[in-house]
Amino acid sequence: MAPEEKPYRVYRGGRQKGKVPTVPTRTKSKASAKPAAVAAYKGPAAPKRSFLKRIRWRPVLIIGVLVLLALVAAWAVTGYLAFQHGAHAANKRLDRAARRELTPKSGLLLTTPTTILLLGTDSSTVAGRRGDRHSDSIMLIRTDPKHHRLAYLSIPRDLYVLIPGIGNAKINAAYQAGGPALAIKTIHDYTGIPINHVVIVDFNGFEQLIDAEGGITINVPENILSNRFDCPYSTQARCDEWKGWRFHKGVQHMTGHEALIYSRVRENQLNPRDSDITRAEHQQAVIQAATSKLTSVGTLADVPFDGGKLMKPLTTDLTAWQLVQLGWEKFRSSGKHALYCRLGGDATFSGGESVILPSEDNRNVLSMWEGDSAPQPPTSTYGPGCRVGHPL
Repeated sequence: MAPEEKPYRVYRGGRQKGKVPTVPTRTKSKASAKPAAVAAYKGPAAPKRSFLKRIRWRPVLIIGVLVLLALVAAWAVTGYLAFQHGAHAANKRLDRAARRELTPKSGLLLTTPTTILLLGTDSSTVAGRRGDRHSDSIMLIRTDPKHHRLAYLSIPRDLYVLIPGIGNAKINAAYQAGGPALAIKTIHDYTGIPINHVVIVDFNGFEQLIDAEGGITINVPENILSNRFDCPYSTQARCDEWKGWRFHKGVQHMTGHEALIYSRVRENQLNPRDSDITRAEHQQAVIQAATSKLTSVGTLADVPFDGGKLMKPLTTDLTAWQLVQLGWEKFRSSGKHALYCRLGGDATFSGGESVILPSEDNRNVLSMWEGDSAPQPPTSTYGPGCRVGHPL
């Protein structure tokens, strides 16, 4: 060992007592040697999620749909009960004698062909005849569920037929003489068609029914300027200047009052060929539109408020459930395939009044109406016939 070398190292500051501290070994790079606070920083803090984003929407939507379905079901039940109450009152207005003349039919209207007699009645406004009721509109409706088609048969009120217990007279006299029971029997005896149900519509209360439905839509076949009746003005001077009621050709939405006036038009100053058959066609168009809307989905949705008004002008043996079935048959039946027929004959006078002597072709029309032969249109103003897709 060289004399200048020593077995220990001398530190400038003098020797310290105790063990010589060891130098720690570097295991981390300079880049990782950071203060603890700096090492814990991981970037900017994430923003808090809003309340709406934290909601789990799937369960909320499911609950909302279930609540909505419950409300719809409650509304439907309430509406049906109100409709049922009105139908029950209409059932009570039909007497037992009329029910005995009906031919019972087993099966649902949705699956079984059914014949329904539709009578439109009106009370006379002439002094001395108030309270007299006439079946001014007579129509048979046949449902054909298998082919999704309805067939309508119009019977002129002036058709001259044999009325049991009365003799030969206009067919509408049967209702006046013996009510719905005699009307049903007379129509059955003449046509040979069993009648399963009857619906009687009182035109005097029809205005309220149509207004309760929100009005009806009618396709007016021609321009009409009626004879002067039921003047809308309060002074005689204005009524003297008034020309009559006007209806323009085409599809029109009518209130109850307008529909009632349309159904009562007896003469058209713009078409002298119009007759009492034309008036009956107007009435039948109004009745069809009103009864179809009566059982529509939109009307049934409002039944909880208007159930009493809707059924007030009706007298029928049809229950609420059967009326709903009839409405469904009307809904799923294609209008362009509907069959429109009418009985007819030759216009003449008997006993000082106009009558229609039945045509021998009426039997052929009944066969067309029942679907046993091809429809053929009428060949004269009062003649019988059938047409597909458009009323006669």
